[in-house]
Amino acid sequence: MAALPDPELPVIGLGDLGVVGSVAPGADGVLEVEITPTYLGCPALPEITAAVREVLTACGHPAGRVRHVLSPPWTTDRITPEGRRALAAHGIAPPVTPAPGSPVPVALGAVPCPHCGSRATRPHSAFGPSRCQSVLWCTACHEPFPHLTAL
Repeated sequence: MAALPDPELPVIGLGDLGVVGSVAPGADGVLEVEITPTYLGCPALPEITAAVREVLTACGHPAGRVRHVLSPPWTTDRITPEGRRALAAHGIAPPVTPAPGSPVPVALGAVPCPHCGSRATRPHSAFGPSRCQSVLWCTACHEPFPHLTAL
């Protein structure tokens, strides 16, 4: 389940993205998988649900259930360190999130370029390849790159 690729970010599995929650038998003994979409109205949710159901069936649990969990909401803090490395390795800047317990910044800090590592980057477009991404521009290597928006 965790290795299923995200439909909008296929370089990262749903586990490393933090979308797959618990996988456990329900009160009636039927296996349940909890998934939390990256945001309300995520257009990939039906595709993710179908892929999880296929895995349940392939693993001998055709009656298994997929539960959509909306509370607590998904945040970029749920992306694992391995998931962040996978995003960066494929040219997608992982979200920059404040340390736990620290104040939430009003403005986005410098996002390192996944191509050259420079922090000389700036916003280029609020609209990226998917709803959860924006496009930034590196003034050092002159390359645009997608940035997973911190939530």
